[in-house]
Amino acid sequence: MAQKQQVDMEQIESDRALEELKKVADTDPVYKHAGTILIKSTKALLISELEERKELANTRSTVLAKQETRIKESIKEQETKINEMIRGAQKPPSQ
Repeated sequence: MAQKQQVDMEQIESDRALEELKKVADTDPVYKHAGTILIKSTKALLISELEERKELANTRSTVLAKQETRIKESIKEQETKINEMIRGAQKPPSQ
């Protein structure tokens, strides 16, 4: 769940950065952060990197959603088996 929230936040940040970047003129200097420093780059390159990052986050989000679904199904199956075992243990032996 925490991973999915982190990926969702990454997607939102990428969307916001893309929106702001598209407002900038092609000739204006743009910078990207690399750790604690800023590096001069081009608008086209940054847009490309952000779109790739957004696509990757979307893929990771899809994978996490599928994993969550599989885990929920597995938990349900285990719960059903446990309930059946409990019911079986509660039945008096037949004579």
